[in-house]
Amino acid sequence: MENKTFTVSEINSYINKKMKFDSNLKNILIKGELSNYKTFSSGHSYFTLKDEKSQIPGVMFKGMKDRFLKFEPKDGMKVIIKGKIEVYEKDGKYQLYATKITEDGIGELYIAYEQLKKKLEKEGLFDDAHKKEIPKYPKRVGVVTAQTGAAVRDIITTIRKRYPICRILVFSTLVQGNQAAPQIVRQIKRAQNFDLDTLIVGRGGGSIEDLWPFNEEIVAREIYACEIPVISAVGHEIDYTISDFVADRRAPTPTGAAVIAVPDINEVKNNVNQLSTRINNNINNRISENKTRLEHISQKQIFKNPETIYEIKGMGLDSLVSKLNSASKNIIFDNRTKLFKLENSHILKNPAEITKSKREVVLRNIEKLEILNPLDTLKRGYTLAKANGKVVSSAKEVNSGDELDIEFDDGIVNTRVI
Repeated sequence: MENKTFTVSEINSYINKKMKFDSNLKNILIKGELSNYKTFSSGHSYFTLKDEKSQIPGVMFKGMKDRFLKFEPKDGMKVIIKGKIEVYEKDGKYQLYATKITEDGIGELYIAYEQLKKKLEKEGLFDDAHKKEIPKYPKRVGVVTAQTGAAVRDIITTIRKRYPICRILVFSTLVQGNQAAPQIVRQIKRAQNFDLDTLIVGRGGGSIEDLWPFNEEIVAREIYACEIPVISAVGHEIDYTISDFVADRRAPTPTGAAVIAVPDINEVKNNVNQLSTRINNNINNRISENKTRLEHISQKQIFKNPETIYEIKGMGLDSLVSKLNSASKNIIFDNRTKLFKLENSHILKNPAEITKSKREVVLRNIEKLEILNPLDTLKRGYTLAKANGKVVSSAKEVNSGDELDIEFDDGIVNTRVI
């Protein structure tokens, strides 16, 4: 190689092969602080891992993210990255190819859990406003869980013991592993075609990894969208999953879910018996009260001598007839008196006096009007001077050259002022 000339590509390829064959760089764990973390439209994420003195570029491909990354990394996180170091031959730079990222000191599942919880809570999926009431007396209850195991046995046993008239439909599904979440979603969708009153979704206890399908976003959203009231029953009493928060009701255990889903038939019978007793007592009390009232009414005088009703009414009618007759006679007498007075009045006997009185009033009014008549003044030798049709009452109202109409008793003369 001492006298041979190499291309840049050959050198980068040679170095890359050397690094690939170095077992120390194949499956390495590196810790540091994330910076410049960015995900492109391809789904690949690029970042820089650094400490106080140095840094190394890195990439995590979409396939690895989908399979192994449960949370979304952010700048400033202290992380431990598992992967390999190789040369990117095009740029001649070595970089870290990540296969797994965990937060230093905190489990990645816990980070993913907290991130999804905050996200869905912000969207309102946990709000009480959307939660549906669990029916008190269901006819059909569905159970989405593994077909075998303690959880389904506990649920079936509890329901049959408490409320044997309820029908139970089991929708079998995986409850752990990578394929569990999609199966759970499919079975929740399928259950909505069976006219169920309530749906229990859950499994028995386990580690956070075992319970993880019930922390998946697709399961949470399917429970939220489910038209049937959903009871979440995942793990033991201390375990909380995302499904618990989004469901209409959370049960601490699968057995607890069965207790919530159905009533105790013995309590129902006792309640029915108590209601029946109360109804019978109320009916008997009402009959007794009405019987007492009837006896009290029947003892009244009016029922012993019903004819007294008509006698009292008859007396009242007689009184009204008497008052009517008396009032009629008084009206007739008053009208006869008025008529007699009119017939004997002076006016009716001498109607001419009415016209004479009126004529005298008219004549007096005419005399008054004649006194005020300006034409009578003209007959006595006086005249009226008018300018433009208006009476002139003062010499100050006319000027030299104005035309005047002088009105006499027998005519009008036109003249001009000098």
